Amino acid sequence: MPLSNIRILHQDPTFLVIDKPTLLLSVPGRADDNKDCLITRLQENGYPEALIVHRLDWETSGIILLARDPHSHRELSRQFHDRETEKAYTALCWGQPELDSGSIDLPLRYDPPTKPRHVVDHEQGKHALTFWKVLERHGDWCRVELTPVTGRSHQLRVHMLSIGHPLLGDRLYAEGAALEAALRLCLHASMLAFSHPATGERLRFQCPAPF
Repeated sequence: MPLSNIRILHQDPTFLVIDKPTLLLSVPGRADDNKDCLITRLQENGYPEALIVHRLDWETSGIILLARDPHSHRELSRQFHDRETEKAYTALCWGQPELDSGSIDLPLRYDPPTKPRHVVDHEQGKHALTFWKVLERHGDWCRVELTPVTGRSHQLRVHMLSIGHPLLGDRLYAEGAALEAALRLCLHASMLAFSHPATGERLRFQCPAPF
């Protein structure tokens, strides 16, 4: 598959910063019809050395980081593991929070009966922490900045749902008007900061949301 709408935001000998489009897997899925993905397209179109460092959900768009050599992959993966990176997401959520900002500290776990959904579980869930801030208010919905401290699957989507503000167009967690308010999941990785794997220089990349 061609790179098509995959945008390269920055190239370095040690890493790539990509703007991943919505409806594209980060890595191949298990099923034969889920092999098309970001890493495969890059490897087949001029970047055979590309290595995945972290992932974005299929429906989530925005900044994703890939390494270009084993050393850089180890160092960048370590930074994610040790929470030395900074991440921010832009999202549209249903309703109007009473406050302009806050935090959500609720443990999450995968829920096999409702695969691939995740749920809040105070007994078996893993620690998950998200900070949120309202950027704009628009009638029935608002634009928010979401800053995850942890990196649990579906964390931002479940956390916002848990406080009564599901993300627009979220086919897994939104219902009714919130689901119908957008044609796609309105969640975009808009900022990523990390240290250069070779020089240690602190780098910050931004990518405005397309919605």
